[in-house]
Amino acid sequence: MQYIPNILFLIILVLGIGFFTKNIKKLFRNIKLGKDIDRTDNKPLRWRNMAKIALGQYKMVKRPVSGILHVVVYVGFIIINIEVLEIIIDGLFGTHRIFGFLGGFYDFLIGSFEILAFLVFVSVIIFWIRRNVIRLKRFLNPEMKGWPKMDGNLILYFEMVLMTLFLVMNAADLQLQTIGADHYASQGGLVGAFPISQYIAPLFEGMSASSLIIIERSAWWVHIVGILVFLNYLYYSKHLHILLAFPNTWYAKLKPKGEFNNLDSVTKEVMLMMDPNADPFAAPAEEEGDPEKFGASDVLDLNWVQLMNSYSCTECGRCTSECPANQTGKKLSPRKIMMDTRDRLETVSKNIDQNGTFQPDGKQLLDDHISKEELWACTTCNACVEACPIGIDPLSIILDMRRYMVMEESAAPSDLNNAMTNIENNGAPWPFNQMDRANWINES
Repeated sequence: MQYIPNILFLIILVLGIGFFTKNIKKLFRNIKLGKDIDRTDNKPLRWRNMAKIALGQYKMVKRPVSGILHVVVYVGFIIINIEVLEIIIDGLFGTHRIFGFLGGFYDFLIGSFEILAFLVFVSVIIFWIRRNVIRLKRFLNPEMKGWPKMDGNLILYFEMVLMTLFLVMNAADLQLQTIGADHYASQGGLVGAFPISQYIAPLFEGMSASSLIIIERSAWWVHIVGILVFLNYLYYSKHLHILLAFPNTWYAKLKPKGEFNNLDSVTKEVMLMMDPNADPFAAPAEEEGDPEKFGASDVLDLNWVQLMNSYSCTECGRCTSECPANQTGKKLSPRKIMMDTRDRLETVSKNIDQNGTFQPDGKQLLDDHISKEELWACTTCNACVEACPIGIDPLSIILDMRRYMVMEESAAPSDLNNAMTNIENNGAPWPFNQMDRANWINES
């Protein structure tokens, strides 16, 4: 009978980690649906970028208020959850604060965890106020209505509750130690080990040991179950960046900003045209399989890094707030590009789950999620990529979809078609004959 709580804990732990593992496998499968691309060059620079941007939060603090608050939540939440190891051991073996034998060092750890928990709680409250009271403009865009808005608040509520439970659990534990309850042996410094919960503990004065144990155990159970729920909620939330920020920065593009990648098939055609020894009347070599599509009209046409980018986006809106097209009232929002890509990828994922392989559903990323108007509003200035705290590249998706419209659908805007025709005929985007190009010199 005494082992029932331990068995129950083991079942909950196995189910929680098992479901999380299942979702992570699905996540990797979905990312691998993208085309292969080699992003393993210059490994030293990639490691430095990951350490600087993902671990060091270098780009976050460029906006000091939100940046510093995010660093507090990031550091606090990660370090506090080190105690999860102790909770798991205690839950499996029925012990209580198994690492208490560390004495003063243990007191220091718990004290540090409590201070961080309090700072995380305060930071999360400020984040909630910025979203729901101050209502910052970048959180009010059309794409942030409905589920995206709810998701952002749910994460904040999760963190508030988890930090509160941690402090309440410690406060009840402190009171139990103070009255000398069985199984709650003193861990050394008492008050010194609980710098925050010592101010909550007086709320429990005068309560019986059995009542305090109910409070402490309830907080303990809800805290660990809440962590497992939060862990499994990540897959369905924008907060997958907690897991993907590190690989996302490692695999980020290192080439010069704005450099346009060339398609091998197009490069071969151009080289053949420029080869003086090539026979213009020779039959083209037979291609193996279907010819490769130019550009992208759906998520399966994108590469796996772009798909990982879509899952990594935390919808902070820094990209959209920096976008000059968006600032001038254009329909384009780089954040929406990433959100739409992820939404379409999830639709494809459910299709695969139901049918084993993807079965055409009559829809695609272009038109059904992202409009041509959005794509052509982009100035390709790269501001969105520069602004992203973890190096997400919405511009690459926009360019690939533009390439599809131009090369597969011949659907470029008339001004662009005119410019391309002029380049073909005159060697410049302007409608002037090459022989007349220097006439302006003779004008008075």
